[in-house]
Amino acid sequence: MPDPAHSPRPRGPYAWALALSASAALLIALVAAGWQPLLDLDGRVARGLHRSALTHPGWTHTARIFTDWVWDTWTMRALTAAAVLWLWSRTERALAAQVAVAALLGALAQQLFKAVLGRERPEWERPVDSADYAAMPSGHAMTAALTCGLLLWAARRLHAPGPLWWSAAAVAGVSVAGVSFTRIYLGVHWLTDVVVGCLLGFAVTACAAAADAWQRERRLERIPI
Repeated sequence: MPDPAHSPRPRGPYAWALALSASAALLIALVAAGWQPLLDLDGRVARGLHRSALTHPGWTHTARIFTDWVWDTWTMRALTAAAVLWLWSRTERALAAQVAVAALLGALAQQLFKAVLGRERPEWERPVDSADYAAMPSGHAMTAALTCGLLLWAARRLHAPGPLWWSAAAVAGVSVAGVSFTRIYLGVHWLTDVVVGCLLGFAVTACAAAADAWQRERRLERIPI
């Protein structure tokens, strides 16, 4: 029988947590340092999409419906809360607590970054939408990435059937990409705001998965041979 203490350990969650966190930190540092090529890219993308929003009011109205209702931060948080209650009712209480704690820490980190960075949002002569608080990271993008990431991770931990998990992953991908696009399209965020938001949301998920993997490794090491 192999020794659990010396068996190969999965490094996926740790590597993802490090890579996502480092990528977000690098982008934040470049924006904070005022790296002009990145800021120029932000400006070009924002101006191009804003022109489209002004000339296609039907698309703009649709984007507002999706960003304000379907992919709104409170919609995502309600989805997370429902998942936590469902996991708790299935006696998956440790997993329910992990999802709840990760969601809470993600929300706190989002507000902390906004307060510390204090990045200004785009300003337009003819705005099509408005938003409060600082721009980076995008709260919508980060909350969507965190919610979808946590739910997919929980489904994987519960050994959800492959077709079901991949279908959920497709919906999650469309949701994260969709809300990120709408925030730029409506002129309330820069491209880097939503990219950093997505990276941070997925990073918190990866950290939760890494912490869970670490706990399971410790339990395996205590199993008598």
